[in-house]
Amino acid sequence: LDLGDIIGADGCLGRTKTNELTLWADQVTLLSKSLHAPPEKWHGLTDVELRYRQRYVDLFANPPVREVFKQRSRIIQAIREYLLSCDYYEVETPALQPIYGGAAARPFTTHHNTLHRDLFLRISPELYLKRLLVGGFERVFEIARNFRNEGISPRHNPEFTMIELYEAYADYEVMMERTEQMVRAAIERLDGRFARRFGDHELDFTVPWQRRKYADLLREYAGVDMGDPATVRAKAAELDIDHAGMDDAVVVNTVFEETVEPHLIQPIFVYDYPAAICPLTRRHPDDPSIALRFEAFVAGMELGNAYTELNDPQIQEANLRRQVAGEGDETMAVMDDDFVRALEYGMPPAGGLGVGIDRLVMVLTDSASIRDVILFPLQRQVND
Repeated sequence: LDLGDIIGADGCLGRTKTNELTLWADQVTLLSKSLHAPPEKWHGLTDVELRYRQRYVDLFANPPVREVFKQRSRIIQAIREYLLSCDYYEVETPALQPIYGGAAARPFTTHHNTLHRDLFLRISPELYLKRLLVGGFERVFEIARNFRNEGISPRHNPEFTMIELYEAYADYEVMMERTEQMVRAAIERLDGRFARRFGDHELDFTVPWQRRKYADLLREYAGVDMGDPATVRAKAAELDIDHAGMDDAVVVNTVFEETVEPHLIQPIFVYDYPAAICPLTRRHPDDPSIALRFEAFVAGMELGNAYTELNDPQIQEANLRRQVAGEGDETMAVMDDDFVRALEYGMPPAGGLGVGIDRLVMVLTDSASIRDVILFPLQRQVND
């Protein structure tokens, strides 16, 4: 027998003089032969890239890694149970889509041989979930695998898990409460500790979380007013941001990302974003340049995104056509006429929310990289 072999044993079960539970084996059967030596017991598998490529070895050699993925399962289950208790229905929407939309991202493209048409792996389930609101489902959610053909970093993986939910007759303030309660449910399922360490940060998830206006934070940390494009562009130049050809609102948001987001350590809702970068969002009734949108941040990292949803088909169509024309923050390359047609049948006013499951698991398990919480993250190809 070698280390790593899996055996079965028959015999008598009893206890030793030191009361240790022991099997006195009469017969041993080899169930599976290991052809590779396992990692050394005390040091485990330490090469990071090898850990991701051979996750099966990482899992049996490093019990703490196994525990992270058990915690991930508990987090997802707690969130699911919370939403079901709030009368939400869990649904499934297409992962293969003829038109991609619902987020600012580059898609993966594939081809259906029988239908002779190109399709896209979804970047978001948003537009299909809203169709369900039109169809009479007032509370829906999906725990979805999304795909974005973009870079890999400690916070980004091209394939990732997001929970997205929509609630009729709600707004983005209700979605703030849903976010807090989803995270609370996850923490209570893990260990009940609302004070948690993540890297160098001591975080406090006690409800309610802080709420700050986007414009106030931009003024505080960047020293500019988001309604003054010239000043914002001057700040962008100071930060070496290439803003030539950018829409004014995109420049504002890029400056915000550079100057404000690194300071958003404790759980916080940042609300009332520039409307021009939010084509699917209802405008503020007192200021149409402001969108009723928030993003949730923790440890300088976006955790969630939510809107008071736009349900006026004429305004929605005009917004999307501007996006297709290349204005603002690009969300789609082809007009989704069927989505607009669905809105023409009448979508109730609603709030919508998306939360990145992988990032939430990172924070709650104190994992440094998103690849530490995805069982089989995408890797560069290497020659064996």
